Amino acid sequence: MTGAEVKQLIVSAGLKCWQVAELWGVNDSNFSRRLRKPFNESEVERLKAIIDKLSAQKETV
Repeated sequence: MTGAEVKQLIVSAGLKCWQVAELWGVNDSNFSRRLRKPFNESEVERLKAIIDKLSAQKETV
């Protein structure tokens, strides 16, 4: 999955990249740089889990 596709996934969930970066364990600028390259399957699964977790938290607030 490309970085642009990952960013679209984040935005379509109503989230910000910095929120995902925080749970990913990197700062926002490093995550933005990471978006320049494709993500492998395990990274995509991890990102989807983070997005799901943040979306669930967003709904309960």
